[in-house]
Amino acid sequence: MNRKKTVVIHQPDFMPYLGFFHRFLFSDLWVVLDNVQFVASSRSWHNRDKLKTKDGAKWFTVSVEKCPRETMIKDVRLSADVDWRGDNLNLIEFNYRKAPFFDEIFPYVKSLYGFKCSRLVDFNLKSIEMLMGLFGIKIDSAFASALGAAGKKNGLLIDILKKTGATDYLSGAGARDYLEPALFEAAGINVVWQEFSHPVYPQLYGEFIPYLSSIDLLFNCGIEKSRVILRSIA
Repeated sequence: MNRKKTVVIHQPDFMPYLGFFHRFLFSDLWVVLDNVQFVASSRSWHNRDKLKTKDGAKWFTVSVEKCPRETMIKDVRLSADVDWRGDNLNLIEFNYRKAPFFDEIFPYVKSLYGFKCSRLVDFNLKSIEMLMGLFGIKIDSAFASALGAAGKKNGLLIDILKKTGATDYLSGAGARDYLEPALFEAAGINVVWQEFSHPVYPQLYGEFIPYLSSIDLLFNCGIEKSRVILRSIA
């Protein structure tokens, strides 16, 4: 009998929210979905996420070069024409300098922005690596582009899962609109839906705002407590 192997597949988003890392706690492998189209629109989190400010949630963005619509995430280049690194650091420092654990967390963030690279995927993965380290998460990973998987939408996911020897696919609830579990079951793969209820924790600037970048939790609660909170989510 084959051993159970749970795989999660997701784009390498920038400085993701807590739900992104929550799935890693229940998976054996993360397939970095780097060979799908880069989306630069209000639906995309590929090169941006949100911080909390005194005026509410605000986007902070990794600037990228203009590229054709069909460009894959792995081929997107970082912009060298604007100081987005300095702008982001200033925005983060200004809005979190009064947070209880600013002195503990900011050095990690500053080190991230000192990482030199030319591709968005490399910078995003560095941000994910930083957050995984702070959360104490370890998980094996593989790049979809290196697996030679073919197909589109459900077909691409199924081929990736087959090539990685997955028995279970842990999917975010947002995929319910397009995922067809019957196709996965026919391929011998069990679809498991993530059960994620966003935790409420102390924040700056009044009423709680969920679904921000994970650094919001870290600045407000510190490394030790943030690890406990992430692992306590249902």
